[in-house]
Amino acid sequence: MKEKTVIKRNKEIKVRLTEAEHQALLERMTGGELATWVRNTCLDEKPNKKRNYKVADPQLLAGLGRIGGNLNQIARQVNTVESDIEKIRAFAELAMIREQLQKVLADYDR
Repeated sequence: MKEKTVIKRNKEIKVRLTEAEHQALLERMTGGELATWVRNTCLDEKPNKKRNYKVADPQLLAGLGRIGGNLNQIARQVNTVESDIEKIRAFAELAMIREQLQKVLADYDR
């Protein structure tokens, strides 16, 4: 697998603009963020490749959302149980459900 290099930007430049100047920059920029556009324009950088996200089935997303909500409710309920054995059993079940969900998502992502 190819390792991704993370660029850490820790220097900041403050530029004061009038409302009209700021609006002019916003109208000229291409892309989503003004800071990225300024860097690309001023430093002649090539823009980052845009990620191609797969279109997800809305029913799958809705189902996963409901499952996630149910899992949160189960976890909250388990935290109120005083028996350690019952907690361990419940957390084991939650771990199995999580593994199954990860398999479903991995299969869907192919």
